[in-house]
Formats: sequence, structure tokens, C-alpha cells
Amino acid sequence: MTRALAAALPRPAFLGEVAKLPAFLRRDFLVAWSYRVGFFSDIASLIAQMLVFFFIGKMIDSSSLPEYGGVHPSYLEFVTIGVVLNAFVQVALSRTADALRTEQMIGTLEALMTTPTATATIQLGSAVFDLVYMPLRLVVFLVFMTVAVGIDVEISGGLPSLVVLIAFLPFVWGLGLAAAAAILTFRRGGGVIAVGTMLLGLASGAFFPLDLLPAWIAAAAEYNPLAIAIEGFRDALLGGTGWSGVGDHLVLLFPISTLSIIGGSVLFHLALSRERRRGTLGLY
Repeated sequence: MTRALAAALPRPAFLGEVAKLPAFLRRDFLVAWSYRVGFFSDIASLIAQMLVFFFIGKMIDSSSLPEYGGVHPSYLEFVTIGVVLNAFVQVALSRTADALRTEQMIGTLEALMTTPTATATIQLGSAVFDLVYMPLRLVVFLVFMTVAVGIDVEISGGLPSLVVLIAFLPFVWGLGLAAAAAILTFRRGGGVIAVGTMLLGLASGAFFPLDLLPAWIAAAAEYNPLAIAIEGFRDALLGGTGWSGVGDHLVLLFPISTLSIIGGSVLFHLALSRERRRGTLGLY
């Protein structure tokens, strides 16, 4: 997105657009921080969820789980990686859609679109807070689980898993733009987004091995970007395979993420152009 912005604008204009991004970041942080209960209950709900999985894990033989680096992880270790990445997708998509919906309902969306701000800047600005907050949230939670619960995580897998996350982010962002396009067009759509993310999570191996699914679903799920990212994290953090373990995952993730961000951007642009043409951008 930033490359497209740089290509479309002369250098001074491009720098001016980039300088606007901290304002979006500050605004969204202040909005999130103004609802402190929601801010902290997000982490609390994850911790409560992991407490449930802690007791479920006591009933599951680790030998029934896949091997990573030649070792079977405990169920808690297995599911922790899946839960945090699945929650990452759910929260990122819901925040993107909710942010646009809020702009519509308080009447600031149309005013924002009439400012001399490039559409690409608005798209990036709407996600910049989550691009900073969500990875930090993921890291903090993994550190918490390591220190408080004692899951065995390979420190050497930190950097490879970070690269997997960076490769995965454009996929999530593309879905977020597609969700924003649906909100612009239909005004509603939160339920469809929730169902879509639930299906994505169930077919990702986040909570159970993919081998338990019917063969045809398991075969298709191997190309689920969320499943690819989760397996990359597990190989790096649980198996300690380092860069050699994430190479195949990155090869699959990069083209899928590229298609997602391009497709999401096109859908958002088409939806925005349609609403502007009809004069219904400010309607909700």
C-alpha cells in the first residue's frame, strides 16, 4: 500500500501523507484507551480461555499431537499458538469493520473522505493502530504464558515467527479492507464477518490437529493462510526448527497475502467509488 502511495504521489506529497499516519494512530489509541474495561477485558478473556484449555489438556495424551522438531508438545503449548493467532485474526477484522461503522454512524466518514487525504492513506491509517497493537498483544500474551504457565517456547524461534507474522499481516489486512467494503455497501455485515472468521479458525488447526478433519477438508485446510501461519509459529517456537522450518510456510504465505491485499484494496476502492457516485457515503 505504501509503495502504491509513493508511486502515485510526488515525494513531498508522499511524505505529507505518511506524516498523517501518527494522527490516525493517536486517535485510535485514545479511543481504545477511553474504554479501559474493554481494553483489558480483551486480554482477560484470552487468559480465561487458556485456563479452560489448561484443564482440557490434562485429558489429552501429547503423543496424539503432531511432532515439531521431533518432539510432541503438550496440548496447552499446541493450542496456545493456535488461540493467539486465531484471536489475532478475529480482533483485527472486527476492529477494522467496527472502526468504519463507527465513522459512518457518528457522521465523520464523509467529512474524512472530503479532506485532501489519499484513499490509500485512509486505508492504511484505519489499520495502523492494529498493525502496532495486535503484534504487541500477541507477544505479550506468549510471554505471559511462558512465564506464568510454563509452556516451553524456543527463544531462537522468535525472529523466524516474527517474519511469518509480517508475511501473514497483509492477508488479514486484505480481509479487513474487504470487510470495510461490505460495510460501505450494505451498512451491515458484522455477522457474516464473524461466521467467516469462525470457519477460518476451525479449519486452521488452531484447536485440534487437521488430521481429525475429513480428508478433503484437511487437504484444503493446508492452504488456509491462518493454518500456514500457525504451523510456522509452532515449528519455530515449539520445534525450534529456526529459519529452515518456516521457509515453506513463507513461500505459501507471500502470494496469498499479496492477492488478499490487492483484492481487498480493489473491493474497498470500488465500494467507495460507488457510494460517492450515488451520494450515499454518509448514510448508515
